[in-house]
Amino acid sequence: MSKQPLIVENLSISFGGASVVRHVSFRIEPGKVVALVGESGSGKSVLARTLVGLEGDRAVVQADRLSYGELDLLKFSDRQWRRLRGKDIGFVLQDALVSLDPVRTVGQEIAEALSAHGSGNRRDRARQVVELLQSVGVPEPEIRSLQRPGELSGGLRQRALIASALALDPAILIADEPTSALDSTVQAQILGLLEAIKARGNGLLIISHDLNLVSRIADEVIVLNHGDVVEHGPAKDVLCKPRHAYTRSLLDAVPGMHPRGTRLSRPQDLPPLRRTWGGPPVLEVTEISKNFLGPRGAQRRAVDRVSFLIGRGRTLGIVGESGSGKTTIARIVLGLISPDEGRVDFLGAPWASESGVDEAQRRARRRDIGVIYQDPLSSFDPRWNVATILSDALDASGVSRDEHSLRIRELLAKVRLDPDVGKRWPLELSGGQRQRVSIARAIASNPKIVICDEPVSALDLSVQAQVLDLLTDLQDELGISYLFISHDLGVIRHVSDEMLVMRHGEVLERGPTEEVFGNPQHDFTRLLLAASKFAA
Repeated sequence: MSKQPLIVENLSISFGGASVVRHVSFRIEPGKVVALVGESGSGKSVLARTLVGLEGDRAVVQADRLSYGELDLLKFSDRQWRRLRGKDIGFVLQDALVSLDPVRTVGQEIAEALSAHGSGNRRDRARQVVELLQSVGVPEPEIRSLQRPGELSGGLRQRALIASALALDPAILIADEPTSALDSTVQAQILGLLEAIKARGNGLLIISHDLNLVSRIADEVIVLNHGDVVEHGPAKDVLCKPRHAYTRSLLDAVPGMHPRGTRLSRPQDLPPLRRTWGGPPVLEVTEISKNFLGPRGAQRRAVDRVSFLIGRGRTLGIVGESGSGKTTIARIVLGLISPDEGRVDFLGAPWASESGVDEAQRRARRRDIGVIYQDPLSSFDPRWNVATILSDALDASGVSRDEHSLRIRELLAKVRLDPDVGKRWPLELSGGQRQRVSIARAIASNPKIVICDEPVSALDLSVQAQVLDLLTDLQDELGISYLFISHDLGVIRHVSDEMLVMRHGEVLERGPTEEVFGNPQHDFTRLLLAASKFAA
């Protein structure tokens, strides 16, 4: 079948009588890109899943027209959807952390998409898998194709998902946050790939909170708020001359475009007072290195002689590509793995070293170090509601059971959540609410430092702004230090006092954040900045 437009006219979607998308209309013509933006809960992902027949049995879908060319998608059976999905309309899922089968290699995952539609023999498919991984910027694609998702970074998993969606070169590609877990250089590669797909005459629906990506590739932008279209028009008009206050609030929330400490979620408020916290370093890392055994027995140096220190109430940002060693450093600092060389001192005493530190020695001090993960949902026990999650953190920090109810209410108030949230389950919360619960858990023991490993990468701009403001307020109030890991240069610029730029396990550049942004010394730093909107 030749390339056909995807046509949506007056589409509404509801669940159990509750309307989540109302009266949405657009066309995706061959060679055109439509972008869908809006905060969590606006209906973006539900709309995207409906366009590939994955809205779920409980959904009620109504439309004047929902068609791919002459095919009436409203009348499609599950069997018809399976024939169309992947071959004619591709779909890149949002959550690479849970969307890949953990027991299969990524090569097997991509090959299945080819096999399901009868593409080539086994040898042909193996070759295509490597070519697809290479096309989306995966380094060492032959080796990576043999690894399971758990052995890959979040960015590499996301690229594997994109490769799987592109396997059959669908005429229409629907990409739900395709670059949310990727560093700026890989984002630039994926942007180039999407532009090449567009140039081939394929249509694209991009769902993204990255307005930089949207501005560079979209022909049209649709802004959704609580299921309603509040603005729709040519990309330049919507992004440069927004008519609706909600659209303007999204643009105001872009980090990195405002001075350090400026509020993003409430720009009319004054920035918080930046207190100066003194004293000896909270964390001192000296010449740490770490090796891992890779596929086929090859040694891979994940961290190579890295040193830094963090003072009280200060934030050190670490930025670098996927696989640069950022998360390995976080795991060493948390005492989850030991370095092969070097040492870590926490609050003036040994915490981790190549000769090992007894966990019994660390246990009493664990309450002084917190962590906020990239994906809070997978870090929560699914059997526990929010109150139980926080109660467990209070138990670990030695708070008596009699005090738990009061402390849980205080923690929820600190992260600006209603006390009733304590009765709810993580799956019932939005992404932003879950991340606030994760922050509440991290500060439950009044830690001296919190390790933030990509804490806002999966959040849309407005929710990201609220979380970044919250972290700034807590630091100002409590004197918490942060080790903040992110692939997003705008976020690093907004939160960090000092920063490290890493690649292949090495620190290539370090210094005060504004100095690094204003006068980068290393070619790779300049490459990162050039790949983003912060080119010096």
